[in-house]
Amino acid sequence: MFDIGFWELAIIGIVALIVVGPERMPGLARTAGKWFGKISRFIGSVKADIDRELKADEMKKMMEKHASSVGIHEVIEETQTDMKELQQATEQVVAATNEAARETEISSSTTHPSDEPHR
Repeated sequence: MFDIGFWELAIIGIVALIVVGPERMPGLARTAGKWFGKISRFIGSVKADIDRELKADEMKKMMEKHASSVGIHEVIEETQTDMKELQQATEQVVAATNEAARETEISSSTTHPSDEPHR
């Protein structure tokens, strides 16, 4: 967290020992340890809160993306339904055309002899 090495801590300890005195040094070290622990826990909780917020934001974006893809699926399903209806209509038209062609063929084969040209 802080870029403090052994020698920096040793110098801080010696200065604190000279300023505070050997009688009050254990109490000061205990108090400093408590404060350091509280600060460390506070920083840890802030990091955890930030991580939770980032994950919540990421989940929100994923849900929005999924919701937009659901709309695409509906469009695809609707298009497939329309294609099936178009295919059925095409089959009906083809069947009607084939029926008309057969009727024309039957009517032309059963023509009257007077309708045929003379040779």
